[in-house]
Amino acid sequence: MTDISARPLSRRQFAALVSFGAGFLSLGPGLLSPGAARAEEDKSNLLYMQLKDGMVVIRMRPDLAPKTVAQIKTLVKRGFYDGIVFHRVIEGFMAQTGDPTGTGMGGSDLPNIPAEFNKTPFVRGTVGMARASDPDSANSQFFICLGPAPFLDGKYTAWGEVISGMQNVDKIKKGDPAENGKVESPDKIISMKLGTDVK
Repeated sequence: MTDISARPLSRRQFAALVSFGAGFLSLGPGLLSPGAARAEEDKSNLLYMQLKDGMVVIRMRPDLAPKTVAQIKTLVKRGFYDGIVFHRVIEGFMAQTGDPTGTGMGGSDLPNIPAEFNKTPFVRGTVGMARASDPDSANSQFFICLGPAPFLDGKYTAWGEVISGMQNVDKIKKGDPAENGKVESPDKIISMKLGTDVK
């Protein structure tokens, strides 16, 4: 391999390099520098979920579950999750939401999502898709792990992680263990927005 840094630049090469650098300094309003583009991309993969006790920020992982993240984004943009309850919450395990009927049997009008199982472990703060016995039955319901749940690894689609506000998730009203975590008068998602829509 040749080390190009050891060669002196010609005047033409030097002029081209200066011109190229100047182009990054004078980008038009519709263009982003590489660093700004990464920041914008990161914002598009953040969810801001307002709960009664405060904000929860979820980083979505389209690299792990692209179809799932795309569906979640579509539903969030519609305002689908605003006002939906946490119908099933089990102490030390998980808090489940995303069903507009509040029964655990409902979903959105979008098609179900094929399973996107991956190697991400289900630990405290992992966000995964709820589903029926059919692996390809996930739709809009999801859960946030309150503690480690290794028995879910590779069997449910992990698509995100809580990066801020986990203490607010911990305060979600718990359900009755004898009723599989069913919650009476459950807490709800006040609002959920994409990072690009948060001022």
